[in-house]
Amino acid sequence: MRVLSIDPAIRNTGYAVLEGDPRRPTVLAFDTISIPRSVSQSGALAAVRAHLANVIAKFEPDEVAVEGIIYVQSHQTAISMGAARAAALIAAADHGLTVYEYSPKKVKLSVVGKGTADKQQVAFMVRALLGLAETPPPDAADALAIAMAHLQASDPLKAKLLDRRIV
Repeated sequence: MRVLSIDPAIRNTGYAVLEGDPRRPTVLAFDTISIPRSVSQSGALAAVRAHLANVIAKFEPDEVAVEGIIYVQSHQTAISMGAARAAALIAAADHGLTVYEYSPKKVKLSVVGKGTADKQQVAFMVRALLGLAETPPPDAADALAIAMAHLQASDPLKAKLLDRRIV
């Protein structure tokens, strides 16, 4: 199975493409889509969608995994995170891909073993578990963790540990 995972945000969307066995996945790609603040919000959303569409066309994933909605105190932050998530979901829908959602707590629990792990712990564990030469940037590390959680949830032996919901 090949999975595209997305950590959506307006200015810094992390993504990763992993393939194979949940116990020994192969990393095909990971990066952060960085949109300058000089680009309008609508322009940033269009850029995120277009970039993800190009990633989908290049890597032809079987499924997509995204981070679930998180609680934030600012309504403005919640709205922009929701908009970025929508851009990612539309890119996947345009290609007929099934999208699965994982809560940040479940992703951290599956990768770090602690649902309250911080970004540095997630990045460190992702690097260690995937055998990467360097620690990935935070948003790309989160996307790699989401992909790992998705592959684990697809494993019948570990599926009960993670709730996976189809968006």
